[in-house]
Amino acid sequence: MKIIKIALQIVGLFLLVPAVTLATMRFEHRNADGPSILFPGGALVSGDLHAGPEPDWSFTAAVDTIELELDSSDSSRLIWIMDAEGQAYIVSGYMSSFIGRLWKHWAVEADAGDGLAVLRVNGVRYERQLERVMEGDELNGVAASLIRKYAGGNDSPQAIAAVRSQIEAGSTWAFRLAPRG
Repeated sequence: MKIIKIALQIVGLFLLVPAVTLATMRFEHRNADGPSILFPGGALVSGDLHAGPEPDWSFTAAVDTIELELDSSDSSRLIWIMDAEGQAYIVSGYMSSFIGRLWKHWAVEADAGDGLAVLRVNGVRYERQLERVMEGDELNGVAASLIRKYAGGNDSPQAIAAVRSQIEAGSTWAFRLAPRG
């Protein structure tokens, strides 16, 4: 009986130490200038603020993730970005499940609120308006870009139709990163 009690204490320590370590790291990182790979960060404050004409977002084809902060929160996260016909888009999957909506709360907040955001790409900050796209021809380009960049590249008409149907059904949410105003 004593051996079982000691064994349970040892197992408890092996579970408690990593949990406390991760919680402490997350707490400490909450005010950092941008997110880390594991944890959300604070407000995006460093980097030049883009001024000038609207960029051609095709340069994001070489960028895997960007940093995104909604104006309504001081929290930032890493997120995928893609372009379709020179416009920038972000997506949020798993939105038809409770866990997905909880995990991807930024998308719910952006859709329910004003959608104002700042994103940082290659050290440059861009003020944007997140506009949810649920239908229309532009979804074909968004779906094709998502497939090419993040799902192995088979952007056949059937694959594009499948991704498009996920967006139209609401299980994946797509947002256009439109200029503000």
